[in-house]
Amino acid sequence: MYNVAVIGAGVIGTAIARELSKFDLKIVILERDNDVSSGSTKANSAIIHAGYDAHFDTLKGKMNARGNYLMEDVCNELNVPFKRIGSLVIARSEKEFETVKELYENGLKLEIPGMEIISGEEAMKREPNLAEGVLGALYAPTAGIVEPWELAMAYAENAIDNGAELRLNFEVREIEKKEDCYSVRSEKDSVEAEYVINAAGLYADRIYNMVADSEFEIHPRRGQYYLLDKEAGGLINHVVFPCPNEMGKGTLVAPTIDGNILVGPDSEDLEREDKEAVNTTYDRLDRVKKLAGNISDKIPYKLNITTFAGLRAEPSTDDFIIEESKQAKGFVNAAGMKSPGLSSAPAIAEYVVGIVEKMSGGLQKNENFKPVRRKRIKFEELSDEEKNEMIKKDSRYGRIICRCEMITEGEIVDAIHRSAGGRTVNGIKRRCRPGAGRCQGGFCGPRVMEILARELNVPMEEVLMENKGSVILTGKTKVGG
Repeated sequence: MYNVAVIGAGVIGTAIARELSKFDLKIVILERDNDVSSGSTKANSAIIHAGYDAHFDTLKGKMNARGNYLMEDVCNELNVPFKRIGSLVIARSEKEFETVKELYENGLKLEIPGMEIISGEEAMKREPNLAEGVLGALYAPTAGIVEPWELAMAYAENAIDNGAELRLNFEVREIEKKEDCYSVRSEKDSVEAEYVINAAGLYADRIYNMVADSEFEIHPRRGQYYLLDKEAGGLINHVVFPCPNEMGKGTLVAPTIDGNILVGPDSEDLEREDKEAVNTTYDRLDRVKKLAGNISDKIPYKLNITTFAGLRAEPSTDDFIIEESKQAKGFVNAAGMKSPGLSSAPAIAEYVVGIVEKMSGGLQKNENFKPVRRKRIKFEELSDEEKNEMIKKDSRYGRIICRCEMITEGEIVDAIHRSAGGRTVNGIKRRCRPGAGRCQGGFCGPRVMEILARELNVPMEEVLMENKGSVILTGKTKVGG
């Protein structure tokens, strides 16, 4: 029997598992899909918010402020790229400028460091490609950018390296409260655990309703994005927001950690049942363009290399839900993690561990805890001398598979065989970027499939693009000679 079962392997669930692995606990992470970070974590704005936006007396506000403070140390330990590039919230009217002042005052109450209200002229100096007409802006230097999927993978790897287990393709169908534990069941398997952490993202309400009467609902809110080629790099150097409204922080323009430019999202409320609706639509992408035009009228959409959509878990409570259930003792909800969920992840993990410690009467430290995750080799970033040394050690680092991103076979093999390694084409893309460049896998995709099939010792027909059912090959087109 496990001490703790964490349901959901997005950035919140994996952060909680890693934080729990600092203690002498038997932990299992249960994920419905065939990879970590396969839900909201893989498709969002990749922003670490400074923390001035959410109201100071909400969990969102408190967790964001603390999470931002913790993020740099976490990323250093886990060897995850993170850059504090700062953010600007721009105002184009007197009413919006009043909102900027309110955000500043709220940030002061949350002790967000380094904030400044700057003039429109100063904003234009810092970002020359802003559209004309900026009256002023809120500058926050602690905002940053990260790869959310890599952060989740790093959390998972480090948790596993410290004793946690990961069970993929474990879709929770039923949870039974027994005398001293919970029995969590999938279609074919079951686990027992003293405590359950519900970090199931968009499905957190359904998971909770397996053990208690409904106390909250999670509705999907879709956002669509453009991702521009690295050639557009330098267009914008900060995370640039419009003034927020009732639908969220609005369409932003920002660089990514890998040097692309991200434009989006819009904000579209969907029916509660539409928890898989990640398709893009022409009308909403056109809306993104119009909204982003209020930030910059120089966005080169001709350099767009892909569009995508992600879903945010919009809670009926309008705040994070992080608490032990009053109806089901030992069951903890970590739900409603809309933005700034990613920014808050380290703080949420801390908070949940505090709840588990209280429920259990105290936790013993894991004296063998290793905080550092093995660094991922990025071959293209090495010096010529370092590249030659890598090739001498492993000749696979001398074979380029993805020409757009200059990704080697050695990097792909490493991504497969890590503790929470990739098993799909998109899983490898998220881990080391083959297929993330201009051709979007048009050339390297078949080679990645071949490497996956070889390393996993499976037929190529069994290599999937993403989740269950995303078949790429069904068989040979010609048989014989």
